[in-house]
Amino acid sequence: MIGALLCGAAVFPGLFFGFRKILKRTWPEWSDADVATVSERLVSAVHASLATAAGVTVVSSCRDVMTDSHWLVNSFVLFGAPYMLFDLYAMYLSHYHTERTPGGSAAPGGHSPHTVGAFLRKDWMLVLHHLALLLVFMPVTLFFRRGLGDFFIGCLFITELSTPFISIGKILIQLRLDGTRLHRVNGLIVLPTFFTCRILLFPFMYWKYGQQFGIPLHRVAFHLPLHCNLGNLVLLAPQVYWFSLLLRKARRLYLRQRRRQEDEAGPKAD
Repeated sequence: MIGALLCGAAVFPGLFFGFRKILKRTWPEWSDADVATVSERLVSAVHASLATAAGVTVVSSCRDVMTDSHWLVNSFVLFGAPYMLFDLYAMYLSHYHTERTPGGSAAPGGHSPHTVGAFLRKDWMLVLHHLALLLVFMPVTLFFRRGLGDFFIGCLFITELSTPFISIGKILIQLRLDGTRLHRVNGLIVLPTFFTCRILLFPFMYWKYGQQFGIPLHRVAFHLPLHCNLGNLVLLAPQVYWFSLLLRKARRLYLRQRRRQEDEAGPKAD
């Protein structure tokens, strides 16, 4: 178990600093903000891909959703814990450099409590998400489950399936490629994967539990302890909020593209 923790502590910072060096050498004209943001999103995509693969492995191997276990669950939680901690630093570094670009809102200067506070105000929900995973999800998974429910932890790993596509979208925006066909196609992939793996996954878990014990889906919640239902609600709420943001963004992009097409068609019609 300590080996998994140390491995994660070496892999994710190593990837971040490695990506930074490669990107800076390959595209020397990129700003520090471009390099930091793209590096952070690439590491995020790597972690998400590994989490999804671990989740699929666990879910496909557990026939009994309550008692079957898989060694990957605790090992990957420990392996991923350093990523959550380091990603807070990487996100802050990306924010810091972005705010100091010519179009940023901050005056040039060094790191300070003010810059940290600005980052926390801007990305408070992601910071809270990371801290909750470290301070709540990890201890519950490792110490308070009594070896039960590996199937459901595997399902939660699979929620990361949409993250690589979200990362690709943010990278394209950072590189000013948000008007390209690639960005539009990526956006079409993000919406169904996010909805399926981060929202529909919760009723799926309830359905699997009901199927295991012969309980109709609409009655499953009444057979579970209150803290299980509340925990799922706390996990689901931010996913619904983030999905609503994705829908608004997709609508803005669609309207922008539609106006662009109308503007291009106007002169031709004349």
